[in-house]
Amino acid sequence: MKGFFPSESCKESQLSSFNPQSWLQVERGKLSKFGSHPFDSSIESLIKIPEPPVLPFFKPVDYVQVLAEIHEELESCPKNDRSNLYLLQYEVFRGLGEVKLMRRSLRSAWQKANSVHEKIVFGAWLKYEKQGEEVIADSLATCGKCAEEFGPVDIPVQLDLDASLLGSQETLLLVTSDHVLKNVTFRIGDNRIVCDRQRIARLSAPFNAMLNGCFSESLRDDIDLSENNISASGFIAVSRFSTTGNLNEVSSNILLEILVFANKFCCEKLKDACDRKLALLITSRDDAVELMEYALEENAPVLAASCLQQFLRELPNCLDDDRVVEIFVSANKQERQIMVGSAAFPLYCLLSEVAMSVDSHSDKTAYFLEQLVNSAECDRQKMLAFHQLGCVRLLRKEYDEAECLFETALNLGHTYSVSGLARLVYIRGHQDLAYDKLSLVISSSLHPLGWMYQERSLYCEGSQKVEDLEKATELDPTLTYPYMFRAASLMRNQNVQAALGEINRVLGFKLALECLELRFCFYLALEDYRAALCDIQAILTLSPDYRMFEGRVAASQLRILVREHVENWTAADCWLQLYDRWSSVDDIGSLSVIYQMLESDALKGVLYFRQSLLLLRLNCPKAAMRSLQLARQHASTVHERLVYEGWILYDTGHCEEGLQKAEESIRIKRSFEAFFLKAYALADSSLDVSCSSTVISLLEDALKCPSDRLRKGQALNNLGSVYVDCGKLDSAADCYINALKIRHTRAHQGLARVHYLRNDKAAAYEEMTKLIEKARNNASAYEKRSEYCDRDLTKVDLEMVTKLDPLRVYPYRYRAAVLMDSQKEKEAIEELSRAIAFKADLHLLHLRAAFHEHIGDVTGALRDCRAALSVDPNHQEMLELHSRVNSHEP
Repeated sequence: MKGFFPSESCKESQLSSFNPQSWLQVERGKLSKFGSHPFDSSIESLIKIPEPPVLPFFKPVDYVQVLAEIHEELESCPKNDRSNLYLLQYEVFRGLGEVKLMRRSLRSAWQKANSVHEKIVFGAWLKYEKQGEEVIADSLATCGKCAEEFGPVDIPVQLDLDASLLGSQETLLLVTSDHVLKNVTFRIGDNRIVCDRQRIARLSAPFNAMLNGCFSESLRDDIDLSENNISASGFIAVSRFSTTGNLNEVSSNILLEILVFANKFCCEKLKDACDRKLALLITSRDDAVELMEYALEENAPVLAASCLQQFLRELPNCLDDDRVVEIFVSANKQERQIMVGSAAFPLYCLLSEVAMSVDSHSDKTAYFLEQLVNSAECDRQKMLAFHQLGCVRLLRKEYDEAECLFETALNLGHTYSVSGLARLVYIRGHQDLAYDKLSLVISSSLHPLGWMYQERSLYCEGSQKVEDLEKATELDPTLTYPYMFRAASLMRNQNVQAALGEINRVLGFKLALECLELRFCFYLALEDYRAALCDIQAILTLSPDYRMFEGRVAASQLRILVREHVENWTAADCWLQLYDRWSSVDDIGSLSVIYQMLESDALKGVLYFRQSLLLLRLNCPKAAMRSLQLARQHASTVHERLVYEGWILYDTGHCEEGLQKAEESIRIKRSFEAFFLKAYALADSSLDVSCSSTVISLLEDALKCPSDRLRKGQALNNLGSVYVDCGKLDSAADCYINALKIRHTRAHQGLARVHYLRNDKAAAYEEMTKLIEKARNNASAYEKRSEYCDRDLTKVDLEMVTKLDPLRVYPYRYRAAVLMDSQKEKEAIEELSRAIAFKADLHLLHLRAAFHEHIGDVTGALRDCRAALSVDPNHQEMLELHSRVNSHEP
């Protein structure tokens, strides 16, 4: 496959035509001012909104039904089907954007693997998903614990062949006593090798026929094997194997000779031993490339598995090696069976996902997806494979092929593939037909989804487009394109505040890079360079290599250009700005300030740690883990590094080991962060109420150590919470008041709880109102305040919560419960279904299952139970409800 991968052209060379510097010249009189003149064409280009991509995901119309079906199949399927079912579950969660659930499904697939090949593939996939997290394994090792998924799979290469080859001792003695055994000499060139005739005969049926059957060789004591491509050294090893049953101290070249020879003469046990012996010799990618050819030609599955494991250990780098890619993409059905057994579909799922993450347009991505199509067996697998390949063909402008693929996926039942067909129809100049395709899908759907209206909006104009985008947001508020389109339209009409308000709507609950990029463009057009710098620094915190404007320019380069227009802050200024933004719960602003502070050499470990706290608050766990690892890397002392290791372990579910790291740190030096970590981990790991006094003591010790007011405010807030749990309301109130004195704004919530527990609901409501007024991100504050007012005000507050953050599930559950109490069962179920359509949440599914049970809908209840158990298989209440409902199923 010559010329397999074209070299990557330098995208930066395109900047001459893009010229970001020109956008920053407004104050120098080179561009017109936004407020006084119509848009300059270069400013107009800043707010161009690209069409939403056709996503290469498995997106069933009713994901709840599919999850329920998978769960039902898992309850009764053969063991060898389980991993593929968990893979399908992974693909459903991937389509929903549920990263944690995706990883759990992958882990289940790995744990339930029924073959070495499945274990290799899913183990490599888990390792790939956890790139950069090797520090977790290192930290666990220092605590005397192993992280199992980071290790290679043990391919069972040690097999005791002696008994099966040689037979029992009794048989050997019988042969000897009957004087059947006699020697035979094999000639190979000038070499003569004397062998035990019957031992060689037992190597295979062909040898037995040759030496004991009706062939002329059976009457000879001297047989010429010179024309069989085996050396004298190789046949000596074969003869020794016939006696000892092992291939010890045989070189790799001789083993390869023996493998070919054994295959030719059908010596299965010799071949098997050789296969396994060669598998032990794989130590590098070069070894694996060389030996995989032999493995496939000679049908050596253990050697092939060992080569495969070597390749997958090196993902994604091994896919830069054309030799490796050639092996994967050229394998036919028989070779795939040898290489990966029944795990071909998972293998090509993994390879295509890795390739797409690097370059969806590349040849190798297309080739891997072709192999995925070839490996698909059931309809669900085919839906995914055909749709994904269709998406890549569309990107590569291979429109005829893309159409056939999308048609096939659609006919198999993957309705989302109609979005690809509509794009193709539109590209060919038939906008009305594209609109009609989506209209048909919408009209034929019992419960239309947001993406259907979003897709249809691409093929209409004016009020119809606006209506479709509003409907898309109503049905699925997680879709970013409708917000971006509306915001850009408002900006073009110079309705600045409304444009910013629209893009801030989505950024209030979903920190999407494309939305931050658009707001950056708005600020650039408005010449608000400080705000533009804030957003681009937040972007770089989340994704250091991010490229803007459809990949044409690096965000880091734009930051340099914008920075020229912003006055520099001193270190003191930065700390004041951070304190101000942290206090006003402006998390994006805080991220930006920390990014700027990290340019200096001081306190990098501390700053990266603060960055990780903010990212966790913003629900960006992957970026938070990266920051936490950078904190560890830049720790200035051993005791500081131990604290960060402790948080890394705690955040990845290793609470006891995190506690151990905190104690190690305290033994070296008493510090605020070490005591804080120990208190936090202890409070979480122990259900014993008596540990509260220990947690209080630890937090008090933390407060005695030097730290800044940001962290002391957090410690006081946590201490107040512990006091509340212990019923010490006066002490709790003191903690919250002291925290508020140093502007820890979130302490209003704790103080409100104290007022409520003192039966002063009005004061609690008022306290939460203060938090709402101060906090930039206040959806949670509205939700909490709703607990301290009458039903009408509660309803108003919870409507506000849904408006600010539609991903928060409590408001839907509350409204549904109120409707159910009013005997409006249908409306109650519809309220829950509204949220379930875009969020796979255990509590929503649990409540809807209970409602279905209440109205006697056993089928609906069972479906929701099974889907909920796909989200959390160990949820006790859900298990009990499932068992109860299951007993009523016909």
